[in-house]
Amino acid sequence: MAKGEYIILNGEMLGASQSFMKDNRAFRFGDGVFESIRILNGLPYNLQFHIERMLEGADILSLDIPIHFSVDYFKAQIESLIEKNSIQAGGKARISLFRDGEGVYFSESDKAMFFIEASHLPNNYFILNENGLMVDIYSDVNKSVNILSKYKSINSLLPIMAANFAKENKLQECFILNAKGKIIESISSNIFIVSNGVLYTPPLEDGCIGGIMRMNVINTAIENGITVYENTLSPQNLLAADEIFLTNAIQGIQWVGGYKSKRYFNKISKKILELINQRESKDVLV
Repeated sequence: MAKGEYIILNGEMLGASQSFMKDNRAFRFGDGVFESIRILNGLPYNLQFHIERMLEGADILSLDIPIHFSVDYFKAQIESLIEKNSIQAGGKARISLFRDGEGVYFSESDKAMFFIEASHLPNNYFILNENGLMVDIYSDVNKSVNILSKYKSINSLLPIMAANFAKENKLQECFILNAKGKIIESISSNIFIVSNGVLYTPPLEDGCIGGIMRMNVINTAIENGITVYENTLSPQNLLAADEIFLTNAIQGIQWVGGYKSKRYFNKISKKILELINQRESKDVLV
């Protein structure tokens, strides 16, 4: 925008230079990636995996990443914000990495910028939900399977539409399908089902997010003698399952109580979350 131009924001006339949004491609086009990171004992949890995934996604978007944008650099940035915000126990952080500069679809610059937030959470460990989540399948819009599928894009219209569907139907969560009608994830989480003591979760090739907590759960289960298969899931698998649970970086594990008329247990999800909490109480991984 030219010098001296104005914009209107919520009915208020502002100088264009006052608005962070005017040339922000993350706001205007969803042109970027982000990571949500749990804070435990005042430290970012599983940070290396989050930053590596974010930088991989940024590379696919052809962002021009400065050489100093390393795991150690972002670790220092996040920890300085945690200290500034006096987060000494539990909390969460979000880092967004996006393209700077003007232009429309043809950007004038590929320079990368980042934005970090950090806030308190009441608990310094992962807590299993007391009541199981009621869920259904959102099928109005499917998720495409492509090179971006496993990364967390700032463009989040599909999960927002799925969340609107859940609210309208008085649900706590719902499942998202790929173009082949296979279940790949929920609004904000990866999905696991349990059948006869065995865990099943969709493979990344089906289009699900490459979740950091998903990886954590798989490794924890295998280390403790629980069999895990990456397997394509259909709606019929939900009805045959003994348990269903969801995983993400902030909440850890959330168990599903019901899908349609089917009701579920939470024995395995409870066991795995206890194992994760026990390990992290001894040594928070950063």
